[in-house]
Amino acid sequence: MPRTLRVVSVSSEVAPYSKTGGLGDVGKGLPRAIAALHHDVSIMTPLYGFIKKQGLKLKRATPRFTVTYGKRKYTASALKLQLSKNFKVFFLDIPQFFGNRSRIYEYTDDSLRFLFFALASLKVTDALNLKPHLIHCHDWQAGAVPNILAFRRKQYPTLKNTRTLFTIHNLAFQSAGEWWKVPPSRIDDGEGLPPTSVTNIAHMNFTKRAIRYADVINTVSVRYAEEILTPEFGLGLENELSRREKDLYGIINGVDYTVYNPAFDQNIKYKYDWSSIEKKVKNKLSLQKEIGFEQKEDIPLIGVVNRLSEQKGFALIMQTIDVLLRQHLQIVVVGSGRRDYIAFFKQIARTHPRKVGIMTPFTEEMASKVYAGSDLFLMPSRWEPCGISQLISMRYGSIPIVHETGGLSDTITNFNPRTGRGTGFVFRAWTEGDFLIALSRALETFKYKSAWHTLIQQAMQESYSWELPAKKYVSLYSIALRKTPITYPLSSHV
Repeated sequence: MPRTLRVVSVSSEVAPYSKTGGLGDVGKGLPRAIAALHHDVSIMTPLYGFIKKQGLKLKRATPRFTVTYGKRKYTASALKLQLSKNFKVFFLDIPQFFGNRSRIYEYTDDSLRFLFFALASLKVTDALNLKPHLIHCHDWQAGAVPNILAFRRKQYPTLKNTRTLFTIHNLAFQSAGEWWKVPPSRIDDGEGLPPTSVTNIAHMNFTKRAIRYADVINTVSVRYAEEILTPEFGLGLENELSRREKDLYGIINGVDYTVYNPAFDQNIKYKYDWSSIEKKVKNKLSLQKEIGFEQKEDIPLIGVVNRLSEQKGFALIMQTIDVLLRQHLQIVVVGSGRRDYIAFFKQIARTHPRKVGIMTPFTEEMASKVYAGSDLFLMPSRWEPCGISQLISMRYGSIPIVHETGGLSDTITNFNPRTGRGTGFVFRAWTEGDFLIALSRALETFKYKSAWHTLIQQAMQESYSWELPAKKYVSLYSIALRKTPITYPLSSHV
């Protein structure tokens, strides 16, 4: 493997410029950490309309060019943001698809948008002579890159030896639309180049194609890499994944502790670290006051910071809400998501304003306040590829209660009262009974301040920085480079 790798990372989200969730954090945090290991890293990401208003010092990297697929042609260009000598971001300006949009997703032409994003990423990478050893593609939005390169390698002369890695951040998101509702006659078989008709592009399964044509595949935890080989978690792609099992790996995500750190988080009033956790109590009292809760240190305050969705386990909280309301505790929810879930918690907050609060839509400021002010952090996900919220909560000393699945299983150690070791409370089965037992254990432990402080300190000292994952990804890049690039004869010219 070359001492200095040239890597191109393709992601639809790159924080802080564009973000709807954890993908945005990974889109910036991982490439930066790999660049810190002295590799040359370039990011390809769309230039959304709202990015133009951020005042970034962008330099034009290419003249305007045409991206063609089938009978469709769109003009595009690339603008560069140089972050360090060996780390830069290329914003791809395709006005029809990104510059004139106010959101990142949820448009009827999302499949077409991100197909052309993939095409533009390859064209810019080739035109700028970046000559990457590897192109790292994140989730379905970049999933067309391995597919196109496998069939069109000769059209990109500088990419003839480039390998591809496809990272599955969440298998539930396989394409732009509701893939599970696609009529059987329209299901994408994944064969050959992406389709050219608008109807077939709309039904294109980007993730299936990336799994089939990427040189190496990984997902964001070891446990999840095992789970998605089964029908329960494979969501219709378990056979595709099983055929590529020898090329499938799991690597836990990291957290950017320069952003998520109570020692210098500008969104919280009282800064603290593991050696000054008494200041965390001040943040709790401040949060209780802001929400309208009774201000008492000895009332357990439970935080929930997540997308309000079925995956994140909100149904389990809703099913047990009557039991929770009878407990000596307070609950605050921060997030955006399903309207019916939001309406449910708003109604509970209206009838029990001293016990339940909901802050929506999601804001980083409120999330920080809840991480810093809560005693416990609730994350009962039905499935969880990795999860970043529980990692952040530990750094803020908010002890997680999690379901034993995916990345939650890999990152949270169940507290053992005999040894005093652990970083949270884990329940095995996604049932009301197991969940309430874990909650009861947490509430009982909270009563013993010495044990609780020790638990907080242990959680806060856990390190999930990007340094180790970055090294593991470099090792995975090395594995990819030892493979012959996947290449197919071009059977049709489109």
